Amino acid sequence: MIVAAVVFWLCFAVVTYIYFGYPSLLWLISRFKTRPVREGDVTPKATFIIAAFNEQEVIGAKIENALSLDYPAEQVEVLVVSNGCTDRTNDIVREFSARDPRVRLIALERPGKMEAVNEGARNATGEILVFSDADFFLDPHTLRLMARKFADPEVGGVSGARKPGITRKGDATGDGEGLYVRWDKLQKILESRIGSVYAADGLLYAIRKELFVPLTDPSRGDDMTISTHIPLQGYRLVFEPKATAWENGTIHAKQEFRRKVRIANRCTRAMLGHGRRLFTSGFYSLEVLSHKVVRHMIPYFLIPMFFASAVLATRSNFYRVLFAGQLAVYLLALAGAALREKKAGYWRIFSVPYYFCFVNAAAFVGLLQLMRGQGTRAWTARTGESLVR
Repeated sequence: MIVAAVVFWLCFAVVTYIYFGYPSLLWLISRFKTRPVREGDVTPKATFIIAAFNEQEVIGAKIENALSLDYPAEQVEVLVVSNGCTDRTNDIVREFSARDPRVRLIALERPGKMEAVNEGARNATGEILVFSDADFFLDPHTLRLMARKFADPEVGGVSGARKPGITRKGDATGDGEGLYVRWDKLQKILESRIGSVYAADGLLYAIRKELFVPLTDPSRGDDMTISTHIPLQGYRLVFEPKATAWENGTIHAKQEFRRKVRIANRCTRAMLGHGRRLFTSGFYSLEVLSHKVVRHMIPYFLIPMFFASAVLATRSNFYRVLFAGQLAVYLLALAGAALREKKAGYWRIFSVPYYFCFVNAAAFVGLLQLMRGQGTRAWTARTGESLVR
């Protein structure tokens, strides 16, 4: 029983810290220490780098979106790096390029996203590199808001924010994710006030071109690797919550699950790939561990916590209550999984438990693959899948 109690309380402490303790710590520190960004009305030349593989359904709209932003037209460049596309992606980009010299196409054989990103950075003419997924679209004011941050010489990168999509409301995944996004956004705001966010969201972020470090390992998440290099070079990576991007399309639960498995695997690889530097960088190291590394490990604490409480419940009413609470969460999650296609608001009672288990199950699989030496190397955009090796 002593062993079970130690296991339970150790796991409980870790889970509680990640979901409640760390955000509370950020809030407390931000009450006494803040580093305001010295914004200015600057509009440096910005190059959108769009790594594309078979994006014919969205690439035209993506280019139009980038060119129509509230930003000086002569200060915008759109660079599409195609990876052996077999659909009309290249033709569509060439049509835009013929009409507008700000749009350029770099057509590669399909070497992978890593090479596409590196090639885009090498050929960019902008002072600022803007990375944004092909299926995410920016609100008109977004680029200008991000550019204002670069007036501060200490700022090396700016992360944008995800605008909750309309197409997924009423689905247990989408509703639960909405709450998760708001919770995560609050932490990023607090991290940015203190110094730097732990990393940028891959849907939209911008960095100074001179701070780009070429990618060398395709098994590591490119967004995580690129953005974490900014604080490690002594610059700030800040968050602009009003610089928003939204996804135009419905993502099914199976696609989203595979995406989150890939994120857990590749992002953890990216973090660990920095070696000692990532764990000897003061408070930033605590951010990385708390916001990403240990968070992905949470399912490996939830499982022993559940079984330890089951053992302890045979001897104590107190532990029976704790065990019953966990069991209720998992039963509600199962109900949410069964009813996730329902659109009525009544079913939202299941959305938080469902999404909590959804993301942790994906993290469990992603880290299990990592421990087995498996990675996600082949990139298949828009399908929601990757080839796991």
